[in-house]
Amino acid sequence: MKLLVKKLNDKATMPQRQTEYSAGYDLCACLDEPVTVKAGETKKIPIGISLELEGTKEAVLLIHARSSLACKLGLAPANCVGVVDWDYRGEIVVVLHNHSKNDYTINHGDRIAQLVITPIFTPEVEEATELSDTERGAGGFGSTGK
Repeated sequence: MKLLVKKLNDKATMPQRQTEYSAGYDLCACLDEPVTVKAGETKKIPIGISLELEGTKEAVLLIHARSSLACKLGLAPANCVGVVDWDYRGEIVVVLHNHSKNDYTINHGDRIAQLVITPIFTPEVEEATELSDTERGAGGFGSTGK
């Protein structure tokens, strides 16, 4: 399997893992000028690349927050996790929301999100009148304890 990366902008940065065991590939902002995401604001940040996962159609590209930005600065993908379907070939864009009370400026080349590749399952959908019993049953939020 290969992750094919097409640079749409000469300044774009190739996605890369920071350590041998990193699950995600860092995605870097591809900007002509800095972009400030004001407190409570959401902005689209271009990455300057398009992607293709070669060798399987049984996987999806997921765009996750970088923990350092999300936990320390309140900057995370607006949709929590971005889904890049296998057949999408357009530019990768990260939609960031600033959950903090402070404005944050993103510069060209800043690592703003991470791309994680994971298998998917697409089972046949069938309507059922009954489902199997389990110990939990229909117990919802908090039903298994604290």
